Amino acid sequence: MSQDAGPSDEELMSRYRDGDAGAFDVLYGRHKGGVYRYLLRHSRDAAVAEELFQDVWMNLVRARQGYTVRAKFTTYLYRLAHNRFVDHYRSKRHAAVSLDEEDCDALEHVADAGAIPLESAYDVRRQAGELLRLIAELPEEQREAFLLQQEGGLSVEEIAEATGVGRETAKSRLRYALAKLRQGMAKWR
Repeated sequence: MSQDAGPSDEELMSRYRDGDAGAFDVLYGRHKGGVYRYLLRHSRDAAVAEELFQDVWMNLVRARQGYTVRAKFTTYLYRLAHNRFVDHYRSKRHAAVSLDEEDCDALEHVADAGAIPLESAYDVRRQAGELLRLIAELPEEQREAFLLQQEGGLSVEEIAEATGVGRETAKSRLRYALAKLRQGMAKWR
């Protein structure tokens, strides 16, 4: 986010910590979509994603008094999301169900029939479905690195910090995820 677009996330979170409730509204508006998509694609269940999404924001509200700027706000926020997902997964001790097209609202908006010829709209929808399938099939660590980069806009260093691994490990996970996705989508080129 550029400085021209208003205060930084870190400044907003500091203001929220100090009692400015409006700063929270701005942060929520900026990051709600990415956090929800991260949790949805990680959990592969809309109901679970919604529950975790609410918990992440409540955890942010509860932790605001202790907030100090040590890294980018997005690193802090996605670390909360990562930790909440891990806690949920451990408590349930089961693998998440697969992501069907019906579970992802984004697929409903992939193509506007008035803007793209019907055949192309169908191809775009099939490509999007294939990409979501490939993302869901990535090993957990690779999927997480990919989603943190794509949904959270985190750098390799920030992914490493958010997931508690070294920079090279995060970089490797991301590289392998991207290679698998490229390979799986090669037929669409």
